[in-house]
Amino acid sequence: MAKKSAPLSPPAANDRVRLELDFDRAELLGALFGQYDQNLIAIENRLGVYIAARGNRLSIEGEAHAAARARDVLTGLYNRLALGQGVDIGDVEGALALSQDPSLEGLVRAEDGGASPVIIRTRRKTIVPRSPTQLRYMEALARQDIIFALGPAGTGKTYVAVAQAVSQLIAGSVDRLILSRPAVEAGERLGFLPGDMREKVDPYLRPLYDALYDMLPSEQVERRIASGEIEIAPIAFMRGRTLANAFVILDEAQNTTPEQMKMFLTRFGQGSRMVVCGDPKQVDLPNPGRSGLNDATQRLEGIDGIAVVRFGVADVVRHPIVGRIVEAYEGPNA
Repeated sequence: MAKKSAPLSPPAANDRVRLELDFDRAELLGALFGQYDQNLIAIENRLGVYIAARGNRLSIEGEAHAAARARDVLTGLYNRLALGQGVDIGDVEGALALSQDPSLEGLVRAEDGGASPVIIRTRRKTIVPRSPTQLRYMEALARQDIIFALGPAGTGKTYVAVAQAVSQLIAGSVDRLILSRPAVEAGERLGFLPGDMREKVDPYLRPLYDALYDMLPSEQVERRIASGEIEIAPIAFMRGRTLANAFVILDEAQNTTPEQMKMFLTRFGQGSRMVVCGDPKQVDLPNPGRSGLNDATQRLEGIDGIAVVRFGVADVVRHPIVGRIVEAYEGPNA
């Protein structure tokens, strides 16, 4: 466990302080600090603090509020390692984002080595929220029947939904996992695609496969696809079906028409859950004003059993430069 020593008297928020952390397990510190101390450097740069390591002890110097955030982030990351979970630069950025919200203090620090109160476990990964919006999203995934996840690329909309779906499939709370996506070209003309039906539609559905292989061993993915437990198909294949006891995900939903969206949503069956993911600002339809995603959220937001979660640039959890790129394209000068 990380042992913290507080300053002698409570400082003002803008006073400079020095905090110290002692760690019990030296073998975890390499993973905590990151390759070439990249994790410590990221925390220093984001919070404007100075971190020095000596043996099993870290000292943190900076303004009181920033130093306390750094302490809580490092404590939480260390406790995650102590539980056998990995830590990468994305986890560091996520913990920093969560630490901005005082109401999430316990989630950031995970005191006494306790696990995050909101997690998703799969065969290969344990998913924890990396932003306050992701936390609300994961809570909605656990409670609501239909969830709309809106926002830019890199916020984890589809990835977290696939993790929840795999977790429920493993637990037996659903019988099938159905992943769907409209086959709309993203600003390109792909022309004729050779092969059978699966080979023709696979290029459009590849991001869903990538998320699956992150959550399950490859042989399990292939076996479950062959048995029909996991189905990956374009949205046109949903017509005429009733999807009972299934976890259904529609990705790139901004590229559906209102008619397609209505058809998809009315496939909802007993014991099922649906997640609809998309970025309203990235519509590739010939008529962008005819996006089924925008139409559906306007009609359905506020209905009992339906949640709408909106992500922003601050929720991007890929490499930090992705957030800056999204902001440059979607900011006030876009």
